Amino acid sequence: MGKRKELKLEIHESGKTSKSQKLCGTNYPVCISFIVVNEFCERFSYYGMKAVLTLYFINYLHWNQNLSTAVYHAFSSLCYFTPILGALIADSWLGKFKTIVYLSVVYVLGHVVKSVGAIPSVGDSTIHIALSMMGLILIAFGTGGIKPCVAAFGGDQFDEEHTNERRKFFSIFYMSINAGSLLSTVITPILRGNVQCFGGDCYALAFGVPAILMVIALVVFISGSGMYKKSPPEGNVLLDVCRCLGLAIKNRWMSSKYDSKRKHWLDWAEEKYPKRLIHEIKMVLRVLVLFIPLPMFWALFDQQGSRWTLQATRMNMAFGSAFVLKPDQMQMLNALLILMFVPIFDVVVYPLIGLCRINLTPLKKMAVGMIFAALAFGAATLVEVNVMKTVVEPAPRGQCLLQVYNLADSDVKLSIPGSNLFSQPIKSYEDPQAYQHLELGGHNKTITVGINHNGHFHECGETFTEQKAYSLVLHSKTSGIVCQLATDNILKSEKMEAYLRFINTRSEAVNVTMAGVDFYIPADYGISPNKSVERNEYTSVRCTSGSQDFSINLGLLDSGASYTVILKGGSGDIIPQKMEDVKANNVHIAWQIPQYALMTAGEVMFSIPGIEFSYSQAPANMKSLLQAGWLLTVAFGNVIVLIVAEGAGLDQWMEFLLFAGLLVAVCIIFSIMAYFYTYVDLGELDKLFPDKTVNEDEDDLKKDQTDDTT
Repeated sequence: MGKRKELKLEIHESGKTSKSQKLCGTNYPVCISFIVVNEFCERFSYYGMKAVLTLYFINYLHWNQNLSTAVYHAFSSLCYFTPILGALIADSWLGKFKTIVYLSVVYVLGHVVKSVGAIPSVGDSTIHIALSMMGLILIAFGTGGIKPCVAAFGGDQFDEEHTNERRKFFSIFYMSINAGSLLSTVITPILRGNVQCFGGDCYALAFGVPAILMVIALVVFISGSGMYKKSPPEGNVLLDVCRCLGLAIKNRWMSSKYDSKRKHWLDWAEEKYPKRLIHEIKMVLRVLVLFIPLPMFWALFDQQGSRWTLQATRMNMAFGSAFVLKPDQMQMLNALLILMFVPIFDVVVYPLIGLCRINLTPLKKMAVGMIFAALAFGAATLVEVNVMKTVVEPAPRGQCLLQVYNLADSDVKLSIPGSNLFSQPIKSYEDPQAYQHLELGGHNKTITVGINHNGHFHECGETFTEQKAYSLVLHSKTSGIVCQLATDNILKSEKMEAYLRFINTRSEAVNVTMAGVDFYIPADYGISPNKSVERNEYTSVRCTSGSQDFSINLGLLDSGASYTVILKGGSGDIIPQKMEDVKANNVHIAWQIPQYALMTAGEVMFSIPGIEFSYSQAPANMKSLLQAGWLLTVAFGNVIVLIVAEGAGLDQWMEFLLFAGLLVAVCIIFSIMAYFYTYVDLGELDKLFPDKTVNEDEDDLKKDQTDDTT
């Protein structure tokens, strides 16, 4: 997901004349195979861990959806802030090779700590949270730190004259990213859900396998050490740019009205910094200004692993009876579709647009990509609206939810003081009506419910608590109507399971065993607790009552539903009657495909042209600076989601609509900014500054800094 945004486009020359070993008579160095395998394993490690992260927060750490979303995007944001630190370390201190090795060790430690935190027997919930957060921080520093180094280090391995081979290497490198992402988002959810350990989903294994892949990535990368060209640290242009900006601001602030005027505020740094460097910084700043609206795109894009995954948990994941997809596997669609869309857009779409004499510049493509992303969230809104029809919304403060089971021998009619709820007669053994909102006027309240049965009036007093859901179970005895108040579970299972309980109308207790779950239902209208069971067809469920064994058919217990099964019959049989309290997930997961397709089309038209634009408009020694700026747009996009998830408090469909509207507004602003942008020809730099090369300017700058230090 977002693999293109990770591909560092700056191609550094190693400065070495030694020829490296080649692959099978080609101009490809042997050592790049180690780099490509390393990248495949590292991306498998990262995306495999991230695929199950949201469900880990909800099901293992027991956080709510908003907190889980916020922490997920805080982690994603940190992963895109730390590349700046990695670039500084590589360019100014250790060099790319040592930076990759040392930070990969940090990366592995993060995975190990994260995996240990997912073992239930290791401490309590506080320890699990502490280990999980520590592991994620280490992973963020590891993956972010090596992000700006690996692709550039691969580019360093090629001889200067082999530019075509270097370009093809970056395509292979990009394919390895997508291959790792695709396989990991398929495999790790299977390890999580299909393998049971410690009595539940095996998150320790789902995090442990990515840890092993990261160890393999590190070992493979170090194995090629003797073949690599290792450029020494050359100094970081970001520091030079910051110093130049600081000096210009300082001189401009301290200038008086008698000083000569400057055409641009950066010209106040001319006393110390070369004019060429100042001109290049001006070019970069013009591009960085265009980057300001871009985080909103990433705010939408990166929700595929959070909000869209949570949406999938409330949808029907079954493809027939043989195959059931897992909600965190839907993220693989992005990697799969991008492998399809990139050649389709390059070979078919763009040439067709060119035949229509439409000049589709990189900035125009980016604006269209934003529109596609907004449409994707429009599609997600429509899906969410239909998904919510199967959800029972919790009652607000001062109210509770109530439904009535009439297990008496004839119709009953209820009367509740101050309310006209259940005013119509309720037939015997009919499926209960939808939950009704009962006004309490406070935290809890005892209410006397009047019941009219066969011309006789009965009363029962029950205490209700706000924001809970209840079933009032009525059955008849010789003395009249008896009331039982049962607390209901209305939340859908995040594990794609069904909730089930039994009411036993028989005179003997019943034991039911199904899918490894045991239910004990007391006699005489006893009610079992709600328990979750796997989605399945249960045509032969074993029951025991007294000394007798029975088999009952419950049919399909579907994902997301809550069922109440009434057990009837005499001493020689058990007759089940299944009732649905909460509807099953009846919106099929295939309805998410349009939003993934639109979002992937948006990524192809936004991310790839965005990097192309940044590369073409950046001077050679400033490409790393613009790459850092590009990665920061991803980081700030995740910060936006974090703020909205924790602060907006909107229904999910309204939140989707809000993001879509914000992106359309940002797209309009970006289009206006792009309209007034003038593309630059980097060849003009040499015409403007013919006297000195870039390297000579940098040598002068280093000499000035040395003189200052002296």
